[in-house]
Amino acid sequence: MKLGIFTVLFSQKPFEEMLDYVASKGLEAVEIGTGGYPGDAHCKREELLADEGKRKAFLKAVESRGLIISALSCHANPLHPQKAISSEHDRLIRETIDLASKLGVPVVNTFSGCPGDSEDAKYPNWPVAPWPNDYQEILDWQWKNKVIPYWTEIAKYASERNVRIGLELHGGFSVHTPATLLRLREAAGEAIGANLDPSHMWWQGIDPVQAVHILGRAGAIHHFHAKDTSIDPINVNRYGLTDMQPYTNMLERAWQFRTVGFGHDLKTWADIISALRLVGYDYVVSIEHEDGLMSVDEGFTKAVQNLQQVLIREPLGEMWWV
Repeated sequence: MKLGIFTVLFSQKPFEEMLDYVASKGLEAVEIGTGGYPGDAHCKREELLADEGKRKAFLKAVESRGLIISALSCHANPLHPQKAISSEHDRLIRETIDLASKLGVPVVNTFSGCPGDSEDAKYPNWPVAPWPNDYQEILDWQWKNKVIPYWTEIAKYASERNVRIGLELHGGFSVHTPATLLRLREAAGEAIGANLDPSHMWWQGIDPVQAVHILGRAGAIHHFHAKDTSIDPINVNRYGLTDMQPYTNMLERAWQFRTVGFGHDLKTWADIISALRLVGYDYVVSIEHEDGLMSVDEGFTKAVQNLQQVLIREPLGEMWWV
């Protein structure tokens, strides 16, 4: 496995300065945003798509520092019911797939998106209960008419360009659990997989180790984010796991994102890393830092220090004791 970083964390740094800093911390991979929610501070996709010389320079800057690009990330909502939004997000995803293909990057990370409740909707509608029956009807309509048709087409588009899609299982979007990811993968094809982030499993009440087993046994983990979550045992009883308070209201929230090791101990993270190895995932563990209690540098540095202790780096050898 390689340790990497989702570089949106350092959007304030120029591209090469960011790469120098990442390399100085002993990391081996970068995940780079191309637009959408992560922004495009380090990757102007339209410029790179249009100019082979700029693509070569872009890759040289990364590789000359001993790094690889683990994924291009363009988190967005291509299923948004407002056509102006969904069309722009669809273009972003397709262009990011094109760029990944030209750069030799194997994975594009994004969200599944979430449609509205009908063709006349203006805003996404995320059903989270099977009753009253209206919600089940909405969910069925969304998957049949929006989710499966769109991602079947995108999976084909990506496969033709030798790129895989890593969907982040995130609340608020149609694909947010191992089951919904596997449902879409069965319908759309094996180009669809997970960008698995344990932080979103914990707040949904899902054990990340079991999520790794469920998805990994199906070969459905294409990328992995390293981010932690802490759940407040008092506030969760007031607000529930679907707490709608702003992330900035940290003292009152039921749960909040933490840097690795500050929501769950390193034994838990060692179990996650071991489960990844067990199911055959030996790619990049990409740090995502969204800890409201720590600065960018401190949260990032502590995540690196903690993960260095549990990451399994060397290739598997023979069982010499057998």
